[in-house]
Amino acid sequence: MSVLATRDLIIDVPGREGGTPLNITIEPGQVWGVLGPNGAGKTTLLHTLAGLQAPRSGSVQLNDSALGQLRRRHVAQRLGLVFQDRQDGFPATVLETALIGRHPYLSPWQMEGAEDYARAEAALEDLDVAHLRDRLVSTLSGGERQRVAIATVLTQAPNVWLADEPTNHLDLHHQSAVMALMAKQAKQGQAVIMCLHDLNLAARWCDHVLLLYPNGEACWGSRDNMLMPSALEDLYRQKLAVVEVDGAPVFVPIKG
Repeated sequence: MSVLATRDLIIDVPGREGGTPLNITIEPGQVWGVLGPNGAGKTTLLHTLAGLQAPRSGSVQLNDSALGQLRRRHVAQRLGLVFQDRQDGFPATVLETALIGRHPYLSPWQMEGAEDYARAEAALEDLDVAHLRDRLVSTLSGGERQRVAIATVLTQAPNVWLADEPTNHLDLHHQSAVMALMAKQAKQGQAVIMCLHDLNLAARWCDHVLLLYPNGEACWGSRDNMLMPSALEDLYRQKLAVVEVDGAPVFVPIKG
C-alpha cells in the first residue's frame, strides 16, 4: 500500500501570497475530507497531490519519493483522481471509458484482456451504471457521468484515491452509495482524500479533516477535533446549529 505525504507544501493559488505549509501524511485505511469555501484551493490541492500542478513551494511524496521524480506510469498505478468535472475528448461508451482505468498497466498498443474487462464491468456494477455500458458517455446525465468517472478510477484500482467532490451531481441515494464505496476502499487498505462541500458527509464518513481558508491558512487533524462549530463558523462565515442524529452531529445553517 502507498503513503502520500506533503512536506512544507504551499499550493500555488493565483493572487494569494503565503499560506500555512502543509505537512500531512495520508496513511492506508484513512479517509480525509478537505473542507473550505469556494476559492480556498481545494481543487488546486488535489491537482497538486496528483502531480498535475506544481506547488509554489515544498513537495509531495509518494512512499518517501518525490512525486515529480517518479515516472507518470508508476504514479498512475498508485494514484487515482476523480475530477470535479470531466470533459470527454472523443466519443466513447461507458465501458470503453471505464477501461481507461486499466491503461497504466498496459504497454503501448496492448489491448485490454479478459481480466481488464472483468474489472471494468464489476466497477460499473458497483456504481449502478452497468446497464449503461453501451451508451455514449456524452448522452448521460450529470449524475450518471459522475458515477462512470468514479467507476473508471475503481477499475484503475489505485492505492490512493483523490476525489474532487465525488458526490457532485448525485441524488441522495447515490451520494450515500458513493461515500460508502470510499469507506470500503479505506477498509481494504487504500487511502482516500476528497474535497467536500457537505459538512455532514465529512462528519459521517471521514476520520481526518483538513480545513482550508481563503487566505491560505490551514489546520488539520482528527475529525472530532476539526469539526468544531466555532471553527466551522469561522471557516464559512456562517452560523451553525448542531443537532445529534443516531449519536452523530448534524450541522444546520442558521438564518441571519
